[in-house]
Amino acid sequence: MKKGTVLITGASGGIGKELATHFAKEGHSLVLVARSTEKLTEVKQNLEARYKAQVTLFVKDLSNPDHIQQLHQELQERGIIIDYLVNNAGFGLFGEFTETDTEKELNMIDLNIRSLTHLSKLFLPGMVERRSGGILNVASSAAFQPGPLMAVYYATKAYVLSLSEALENEVKGTGVTIMALCPGPTDTGFSNRADLGKSKLFQSGVMDVETVAEIGYKQFKAGKTIVIPGFKNRVMANSVKFLPRKWVTAIVRKVQAKA
Repeated sequence: MKKGTVLITGASGGIGKELATHFAKEGHSLVLVARSTEKLTEVKQNLEARYKAQVTLFVKDLSNPDHIQQLHQELQERGIIIDYLVNNAGFGLFGEFTETDTEKELNMIDLNIRSLTHLSKLFLPGMVERRSGGILNVASSAAFQPGPLMAVYYATKAYVLSLSEALENEVKGTGVTIMALCPGPTDTGFSNRADLGKSKLFQSGVMDVETVAEIGYKQFKAGKTIVIPGFKNRVMANSVKFLPRKWVTAIVRKVQAKA
């Protein structure tokens, strides 16, 4: 993977922050996007001090389509060409569909699906034209089955996985890599925002974010299409293929319920 400029969304913490570390360590320039000025600045200062990385920050709310257009325009004005795109920004929400907050779930769809699609549409054509680059979409092991008690979140990640696989097929032979990283429960701020702290799923054990990001980065460099970190997560994601769909949803409901 040749050195280039990497745009990472949701880069102020979690998987996005750790992926930024791996790209910086190997000499890539970074464009980091998130909503928090303070957290982004801290990440920038750390990467510059440790790796002498070139880091540019944009404070944007990517669930807002206007902010995406602004980001694209500002990059063009600065003459910054994006070689790699990491669509990491996203969040979940726990609860029954009839009881969860409508605005939060519509915002989730905007961030998890719309912004990812919009950014990919903006930057993928240039990669194909240059015949190099890639997109790393952070999906989830949730993408492989329906998810009662997190119905909308699971559906958004199924979209991310499906889109990634389709795009990988479309760009085959162009020198561009498309990958979906599908982690299981991971120790990030995700569970707190999704109100999952008491869920059996997260109490049964989580992977550390450093390991997930390291696996994702290495497999992206290797040109993989679908990556599921962790043996247990791979077994669970693949086993649903052989079970009746109603069994799958019943099992997910049981695992997902609060302890």
